[in-house]
Amino acid sequence: MKKMSPTLEIITPSFGSSFTFSRYVENANCKSDLWHYHPEIELVFVNGGSGKRQIGSHISYYSDGDLVLIGSNLPHCGFTNEQTGNKNETVIQMRPDFLGNDFLEIPELKNIQHLLHKAKGGIAFGPETKKLIAGLMEDMEKQSGFDRLLRIIRVLNTLETNNEYTILNADGFTMEMQVQDNDRINVVFNHVKDHFQEPIQLDTVSSMVSMTTPSFCRYFKKITNKTFTTFVNDYRLVHASKLLSENTKSITEICYESGFNNFSHFNKSFKAFTGKSASQYRHELKSYME
Repeated sequence: MKKMSPTLEIITPSFGSSFTFSRYVENANCKSDLWHYHPEIELVFVNGGSGKRQIGSHISYYSDGDLVLIGSNLPHCGFTNEQTGNKNETVIQMRPDFLGNDFLEIPELKNIQHLLHKAKGGIAFGPETKKLIAGLMEDMEKQSGFDRLLRIIRVLNTLETNNEYTILNADGFTMEMQVQDNDRINVVFNHVKDHFQEPIQLDTVSSMVSMTTPSFCRYFKKITNKTFTTFVNDYRLVHASKLLSENTKSITEICYESGFNNFSHFNKSFKAFTGKSASQYRHELKSYME
């Protein structure tokens, strides 16, 4: 079996700048097909559309755009592809010390220091915050380097003073590990991403990272605060949520297309995951869209 190598992305700030600003039209940001990580903290605004949010061991579905802050070396997939339907995507990437080693220690920047600490688990912001931040980020495309720096400080401070957010990974989750650990976990994440619609055997995944099955189970739980089975199930349930939102296929078809081989188990798992049955989830979403 071919192993999927994790990708350490090398990011170089634009000339004369301490961070990177990128703006992509629709699905032009083509990192959705692989897990990658980098030392830089990443702030992403997706303007419109819907898709999967895969950050660390967290997997969820977003709609009507997304605004996320991803901590240093926290592995993630891209958020847009040809099915997303977004208008554009704005990405800001910065080293944790991009303002200098001691600059964040000054009293005026304590908010930003707190925000970047929380970002270690990944943060998703709510709809009102998205509206508040969208223009601030998109307008940076027309600004000079100095004005961009002032704007990113303003954006980060605004995010910290806003309470409409969710920490995506469980308390204690961290990917600040040895390179070997990053390699192992990314191999696993890539394999699940590419094969979640098929049966995934624990011993197969264990052998991919050169571990015994019991050792791998303990290792994965320690790193992600989830069992491997829960992680795979969550991935399948998020995919099912996406299909229920965007597809007219029957719930039975969606069950099997999402990697479940037992309809009763799917129904029970979906209700435990979302608090609603699959039919109720689809009905409520349809009512909301009308």
